Amino acid sequence: MSSEAVRDPVKDHLLTPQNSTFIIIDYQPVQVNSIASMDRQLLVNNITGAARAAVAYGLPIIHSTVNVKTGLNKPPIPTIRKVLKDFPTYDRTTINSWEDVEFRKAVEATGRKKLIMTALWTEACLTFPALDALKEGYEVYVPVDAVGGTSVAAHDAALRRVEQAGAKLISVPQLFCELQRDWKRSETVPAFMNLFIETGGTAGIQFSYDKAE
Repeated sequence: MSSEAVRDPVKDHLLTPQNSTFIIIDYQPVQVNSIASMDRQLLVNNITGAARAAVAYGLPIIHSTVNVKTGLNKPPIPTIRKVLKDFPTYDRTTINSWEDVEFRKAVEATGRKKLIMTALWTEACLTFPALDALKEGYEVYVPVDAVGGTSVAAHDAALRRVEQAGAKLISVPQLFCELQRDWKRSETVPAFMNLFIETGGTAGIQFSYDKAE
C-alpha cells in the first residue's frame, strides 16, 4: 500500500499547512463567559486545540483582541495566551476586525487566501470579518465547534449567513485531519495524536478558562 504523490500543498483545494492562515479573535474572559450556544468548557478545549494545531503545523497566525489597551476588556484567557505567547496580538476598538488597518494588513501579508477563522461571538466578531473577507476573494473556513454565540439561535443564524455568503463550515477534528492528511508525514504525527487527547479525548484533559489573568 502506498500513498499517491503529494499534491502541491500551495495549490491544493483542501487545507494544508502551506496554503492556509489561522485567525483567532476575542477569546477573552467576558466573551467566553457570555457564550450560551454550547458548553463553555468544551468551547475552550476546542479553540485551544485549534490554536495548538495552527502552531504545530506552522500556519501563519493572526491573533486579535478588542479593547485591552483601552482598559475596557481583559487579555485573552490563559490557555490561549500560553499557546500563542510567541505571536503578536492586534488589539483594536472595532467590532469588525476587518475594519482594523493593522489586522487587515497582517492577513494580507501572509499572501494566503484560505482563512481558518475563529471568533467570539459568532453573530458579530466572526460574521463581520468573514463577510468582508469573502467579498475580497478569500476562502473562509469556520470550525463551528470552536466558535460560539450568545444563544443557540444567534449562533445558528450567524453560521447560516456566512455559509450562504460562501464560507465553508468545518469542525475541529476535521481541521486536525485535513492538516495532517497522511500518517506517513511522521514529523507531525505525535502532535496530531496529542491534539485529540488534549481536546477531550480518552485522557479527558481539560483546559481551564475561569481565571481572568
